[in-house]
Amino acid sequence: MTLVPMDLSIFMNDPLWIVILKALFGFVLLILFVLFAIVFERKVLGRMQNRPGPTMNGPFGSLQSLADGLKSMLKEDITPSGVDKIVFMIAPAINVIPAVLIFAVIPFAGVVPVGSHHTRLQVTDMPISVLLILGVTSVGIYGVVLAGWASNSTFPLLGGIRASAQMISYEVAMGLSLVAVFLYAGSLSTSEIVDAQRKLWYCLALIPSFVIFVISIFGESNRTPFDLPEGESEIVGGYLTEYSSMRFAMFYMAEYMAMTNVSAVAVTIFLGGYHAPIPFNWLGMDHGYWGLLWFVIKTVLFMFFMVWVRAAVPRFRYDQFMNLGWKWLIPISLVWVLVVATMQTLLKPGNDLRSSPVFWVIVAVIVLAILAAVLFGGGREEEEPEPEDSGEFDAFAGGFPVPPRRGQVLPELAGVVSAEPVATAQDPAHDQQPANGDS
Repeated sequence: MTLVPMDLSIFMNDPLWIVILKALFGFVLLILFVLFAIVFERKVLGRMQNRPGPTMNGPFGSLQSLADGLKSMLKEDITPSGVDKIVFMIAPAINVIPAVLIFAVIPFAGVVPVGSHHTRLQVTDMPISVLLILGVTSVGIYGVVLAGWASNSTFPLLGGIRASAQMISYEVAMGLSLVAVFLYAGSLSTSEIVDAQRKLWYCLALIPSFVIFVISIFGESNRTPFDLPEGESEIVGGYLTEYSSMRFAMFYMAEYMAMTNVSAVAVTIFLGGYHAPIPFNWLGMDHGYWGLLWFVIKTVLFMFFMVWVRAAVPRFRYDQFMNLGWKWLIPISLVWVLVVATMQTLLKPGNDLRSSPVFWVIVAVIVLAILAAVLFGGGREEEEPEPEDSGEFDAFAGGFPVPPRRGQVLPELAGVVSAEPVATAQDPAHDQQPANGDS
């Protein structure tokens, strides 16, 4: 399907005061989403873990986000010795600014009245808005990488390296999942993609793309189960280890901005944007400012899904995480793009190939062969043989300390570690004491 040039006159003809007003509205809406998301996640997690969550600040703990912000402002801002101070200070800002820019191309509603003017409730739009979103999300990772490098510490550096590898792996899968959307909508404009879903949302028409996109955005936003750059059980706090006070709060806020952004993007591209679900759209309940209500409801529901995943799914191992991206998501995305492109070509009006049953059989065989190769072509990994008892083990033989394997003993523990069981307080033999008067 060829891309249709978009008419940007509705944006270019807005008075300056309307442009400024829409920009302020988008920024305020993002901040309100972030403040809500922090309290919302803590309350939902508390409910899922059979505890009340925050209750002290405000009605039902609704002002907990403001209390956390004030607490962060009053904490001491520590700059460790040996850090690159300039990069260390600007890294949080590099992480926050791209998160703000994404909301500029998100359509919150259709055409709405603003005084005597009518304008689309969207800051701006362009023929490559989705590419802008992909580019801006990839820039945000620089803040994480620079924070890890500038901290002059091992664990932050490991967190930064993990974040960069994570972005490279899952940005590819996320981009490929959107190609099918471009083919269906015939445009990369966010407003035109939303308009194309007036009758059928792409989460139903393009289910594989939607599933791959959802999995990828968990990796892009560093959310559980893919929060490996800051895995507390592995690398302390990752790239956040050396940060405190408001700099830590900026990273914390950027994480929830990313959560809000990916939810808004998912709603825009796959969940119909501001369009109401059936049968409400038949009644015209998504016109004007009604669209803003539906957009907020869908975004909050998607945020609830992300919180539910955090509560229900444990963190992946790093090798499992990389295998999922490179061995599953990317190959399946490529096959799905091929299928969608083939179907779009065959279903064009006037195309005679779709009337040939032989051609359809060939296409089906090719698709099934590719799917079989992707799903079952890898084979099983050979099981590692059991190590033999090799006695003493030199952990530094290769120049880097490694732990001993089963059956191997470190030299300093030779003769200390025994295979004989040790009697404990629970051992029945341990409880048998001689009676009084017995020798």
